[in-house]
Amino acid sequence: MVGFVIVSHSAKLAEGVVDLTRMMAKDVPIAAAGGLEDGSFGTSFERIQDAIERVYSEDGVILLVDMGSAVMTAEMVVESMEGYKLSIADCPIAEGAVTGTIDSSVGMGVGEILADLEEVGAQKKL
Repeated sequence: MVGFVIVSHSAKLAEGVVDLTRMMAKDVPIAAAGGLEDGSFGTSFERIQDAIERVYSEDGVILLVDMGSAVMTAEMVVESMEGYKLSIADCPIAEGAVTGTIDSSVGMGVGEILADLEEVGAQKKL
């Protein structure tokens, strides 16, 4: 089953998105990687890496990010974890997390989920 990591500048936001998705797809592996270690706003390489490790399987992990440095930090983590099946989706994190975890819960693979999440991202641009 494809896992998910929610990367946000805010720990509360990331945890809230995880809580929301668990109402829809409780068995899908998902972890929050929000804020810095001291509780302040920001993104942490180590928190993202640890979250990936917690939810990783050979089916892969999709990262959903909020903005700015979260994208850069997530990209650095993905680059550093050579050999892992990791993708970053370009879509709103709440809608994307719900859509993606439901897709994963019914057995869709990374490619299918990413295609579905592109549609979610396209809807935000309307």
